[in-house]
Amino acid sequence: MDPQEFIGIAQQALWVLALASAPILIPALLTGVLLGMVQAATSINEQTLTFVPKLIVTALCLVLFGSSIMVLLVDFTQDLFARIPDLVK
Repeated sequence: MDPQEFIGIAQQALWVLALASAPILIPALLTGVLLGMVQAATSINEQTLTFVPKLIVTALCLVLFGSSIMVLLVDFTQDLFARIPDLVK
């Protein structure tokens, strides 16, 4: 059990986590910033004006990128399960 193998697995897990969350978080962030600027410019401070569009963008991103995110997670999990015999030695 080499500690470098576990560090490599942890690094790969963090990379997969970043790749899986980015297609959802980045559009939601950009939507929030854009709507925040519109609210600041118009002085409208209604909470539903930011929540509903971000919810719609997040749902749309899940519909568009959900299958590719699942493929990424399944590939990582299969790779991790395939490594178990090498890690147990």
